[in-house]
Amino acid sequence: MSKLAAHAETLRALHQRGNPLVLPNVWDAATAGLVAEAGFPVVATSSHAVAESLGFPDGEKAPADEVFAAVGRVAKAVDLPVTADVEAGYGLDAEQLVAALLEAGAVGINLEDTDHTAADGLRQPAWQAERLANIRKAADAAGVPVVINARVDVFIRTGDAAMHADVFAEAVERAKRYLDAGADCVYPIVLSDPELIAEFVRQVDAPVNIMFKPTGPTASELGALGVARISLATGVWRASLQAVRDVLAGLR
Repeated sequence: MSKLAAHAETLRALHQRGNPLVLPNVWDAATAGLVAEAGFPVVATSSHAVAESLGFPDGEKAPADEVFAAVGRVAKAVDLPVTADVEAGYGLDAEQLVAALLEAGAVGINLEDTDHTAADGLRQPAWQAERLANIRKAADAAGVPVVINARVDVFIRTGDAAMHADVFAEAVERAKRYLDAGADCVYPIVLSDPELIAEFVRQVDAPVNIMFKPTGPTASELGALGVARISLATGVWRASLQAVRDVLAGLR
């Protein structure tokens, strides 16, 4: 566990507001190796890409054991901290989730507050905060300070947050509760308006993860807004699929 603990501390230290950690999310050992070869200090998985590479749709349709086996292959391929996107946790309780994560060799976790058992539903903030607190407790008991990236999914359902001040307020409130429960970073996924990102960072006053969009702010611009972590999400996965399409089109 000492090596995993050291990796976790390294990962946490790389969350610096204004100097964001950039994560080109991967799905297998080969892509993990390419990220390491390119000089990135951390490898992150994409739950969507992992699921599809295993033959399942996104949305917790992939079996947990297969997902964590894929994470394990990623971790074995590199000598770097690995953080795993595990959607909402595949129905595992906190102890099971942390045990599976550490057994796979990962030291960070991306956990969303979407309720996959309900149509277009979100977990209640209190319920999600308690889950995060239990994950923190389980990680502490295991002796590895797992880095928790708590995803806030309210913007997925509302589109342009600038038109929904109440939704923005809910996202900030959820983020604060998740941080109080033990999260290290919060992830208001799909939030992309520069002014709203800056305001979210200001109000939350903690490390914030933003999903990179080609049509949104650049990595340097996100750093200037105070962002601490940038995820490419399915960006690399989609680019790889397009590259294969282009090769196949050329052959045809």
